[in-house]
Amino acid sequence: MAESKPNELMEKVVSLCKRRGFVYQSSEVYGGINGFWDYGPLGAELKRNVKELWWTSMTRMRDDVVGLEATIIMHPQIWRASGHVDTFTDPMCDCLLTRKRLRSDQIEPQSGTAYHYSGASDAGSGRAVSEPYSVLVQAGKPVESARKIAIQFYQARGLAAVTLEGERAEKVENSQRYNPDNGSLLTEPRPFNLMFKTHVGPVPDEDNVAYLRPETAQAIFAQFKNVLETSRQKVPFGIAQTGKAFRNEVTPRNFTFRSREFEQMELEFFIRPDEVVEVLTGSVATPTAPGHPGEPERNWGWQLWHQYWVEERIRFYEGIGLPRTSLEEYWQKPDELAHYARATVDLLFKFPFGTQELEGIAARSDFDLSQHERSSGKSMGVFDEELRTAWGKLDEATRERIGSSYFEHRRGYLVKAGVPAELAEKKAREDVEGLAKGQYIPHVIEPSAGVDRLILALLTHAYSEVTTTDDKGKSETRVILRFHPRVAPIKVGVFPLLKNKPELVAKAREVHALLRGQMMAFYDDGGAIGRRYARQDEAGTPFCVTIDFDTLGETPELKDTVTLRHRDDGRQERLPMGGLLEFLRERIH
Repeated sequence: MAESKPNELMEKVVSLCKRRGFVYQSSEVYGGINGFWDYGPLGAELKRNVKELWWTSMTRMRDDVVGLEATIIMHPQIWRASGHVDTFTDPMCDCLLTRKRLRSDQIEPQSGTAYHYSGASDAGSGRAVSEPYSVLVQAGKPVESARKIAIQFYQARGLAAVTLEGERAEKVENSQRYNPDNGSLLTEPRPFNLMFKTHVGPVPDEDNVAYLRPETAQAIFAQFKNVLETSRQKVPFGIAQTGKAFRNEVTPRNFTFRSREFEQMELEFFIRPDEVVEVLTGSVATPTAPGHPGEPERNWGWQLWHQYWVEERIRFYEGIGLPRTSLEEYWQKPDELAHYARATVDLLFKFPFGTQELEGIAARSDFDLSQHERSSGKSMGVFDEELRTAWGKLDEATRERIGSSYFEHRRGYLVKAGVPAELAEKKAREDVEGLAKGQYIPHVIEPSAGVDRLILALLTHAYSEVTTTDDKGKSETRVILRFHPRVAPIKVGVFPLLKNKPELVAKAREVHALLRGQMMAFYDDGGAIGRRYARQDEAGTPFCVTIDFDTLGETPELKDTVTLRHRDDGRQERLPMGGLLEFLRERIH
């Protein structure tokens, strides 16, 4: 198709989502609510397919991952321990003219002339406003544009015939204090906690404050010991969860990319610290080449586990129709890492509005479990009899070296967590003693993906347009969503050639009944067959089945066969009804 400009493509995708029932704005009948979206019939199927494929790949196809489904509201102490109560903030500012709220760290720097006013008066009423105000005007634009904005500002404060006072000009370079949309001065940035606050119980006081979870990960950490003890798993193993999360974003934007209610697919994969690996295997394997490192080995250190999960996640995306060429790996620089992270890779997708994060794979060390152990007073460590036995067989020099490494790591965590240096050293030595007894706190690798972002990526990647010209020279442009069959909302469309022939309709209904219990099948007998094909192309349906007179035996050798049409190339082939189900199963799984 012809290359679409980014904004044009995004507008087309948004329009298609509304028109075909992929995504609607929430509460649209009441004017909508910013940052919230509802999934229509096709969108709900697409989203369900994606989550089911992720869940299957993570839990049902692996012996070392189990599932969890935790509540949205949890004990508020969980969010204090994780740091969300104190630090989960965005810098926010407001436009003094429109009251529009902006993320101050995302404001495009502005340069030009700032016009400052000390106040304004109204000659007719004798009223005056002494509130100062400033407007930035881009180079080459007249001062009148600043005065116009300033007059609007003072009119909003009750003045009618506005006379501006105390005007002075100042050259400004790369300032983020002004609204790029209108040049108006912004308020000073202030922290804004992104968690939605609520109350549990009948009395809405501070003792009953709770939060809608801003991520699904912390429930996994809080339930780690319960899962470990009941699932018969041993480290290394993972806990997977999908579910809703909520963030009171200052500026939701780019359709469903950044919303206030969204869904996550997260895995916390718990691994042994490198020191434990060395005790058990005699060495710690590290990456020797890029790419997938193969099946896990006992001597893998955290770096290999991290590389493994980066590659596993890329393989997942490739398996649902996002090729590696549509993704970018961004390895966060040391100064960009969260204080607890050893490494983080962001998998980025080339959206129409820019290359943005689709999933993050972080090596989070033992920070999370350690935080919950400190906060709750409950042990988050594991006991490994094999470790205790192996430690006893080490020579003194090796014990000293490994113990020293573990001590430095644990002391570093405790100091960062705010524990006084002397106490941190004491506790770190106790942790080394625990290591000798077979006890340690696991580290974790966390692949964390956003379902809604992935749905948007699939939609924008699948969107294509095909222009055809008929014999009379009339051109028509059709939309085709080239979804991978695994994620396509409708797997197959079933059509009788004519709806006014009862025998064709009956046979088509029979085929539809054969397929519908095994996959999402859609029956359609309205309009010309070409129009029905086009409607299914626009919905992303990979296959269409047509029942015609040959199916009924008009051509004896074709009796009980159907015409199967392929979406992507329009190719048609004849298949026996008896083999249709197996043919489709092989291609949609």
